[in-house]
Amino acid sequence: MKIEKKEKIYEGKAKILYATNDPNYVVQYFKDDATAFNAQKKGTIVNKGIMNNKISAVIFKFLEKNKIPTHFVEKLSDRDMLVRKVSIVPLEVVVRNKVAGSLAKRLGMTEGQALKTPVLEFFYKDDALGDPMISESCALAFEWAKEAELNKIKTWTWKINSLLQKFFDERGVELIDFKLEFGKDAKGKMYLADEISPDGCRLWEKGTGEKLDKDRFRRDLGKVEESYEKVCQLICG
Repeated sequence: MKIEKKEKIYEGKAKILYATNDPNYVVQYFKDDATAFNAQKKGTIVNKGIMNNKISAVIFKFLEKNKIPTHFVEKLSDRDMLVRKVSIVPLEVVVRNKVAGSLAKRLGMTEGQALKTPVLEFFYKDDALGDPMISESCALAFEWAKEAELNKIKTWTWKINSLLQKFFDERGVELIDFKLEFGKDAKGKMYLADEISPDGCRLWEKGTGEKLDKDRFRRDLGKVEESYEKVCQLICG
């Protein structure tokens, strides 16, 4: 069946989802809109959508080859990605390999400080509440995920972290931390969803420590587009 892009069914801060003529698939459109601090800061990063679509496609393909099921099907155009239709589990899963961002602020630590082991954190997906951090027992108590689903998410997340640390390292980039989202299809099968890009990863250049991610937008560091372009070139060639 030839996939046809139809009506808009959802618009988020960075992407738009469109229905297709197949109920099992949707088109994920990547925008240039940029937000930070739970959308308190807004702006535009020129061609961000094109670059994030390209980067995410490469990384999803890499993870699929390494036995991580993702919602990715194919890259349709510069900004359109065909993905499996999933219901997102309302949890953001964050992995931290070094101290940075909110962890540094929360614990009063210096950014870049090494961790003896990576840290995994859960946040409840709710913009109005500022995506508060929660415990695993909270996720179970409110039935946002079942115990077996949480265990699967944790297992996949640790594997993804190991795979991506090596993936980025081989390209001259250090993976400081990153956010993942997961979703379930109509049959209840779990997939890695959303995107993996400089929007949701802290990426520092090896050797220099130069930030190559959305922190350049958050903190008004300048050279935002140039940093995204650098990551895109390193990842996609």
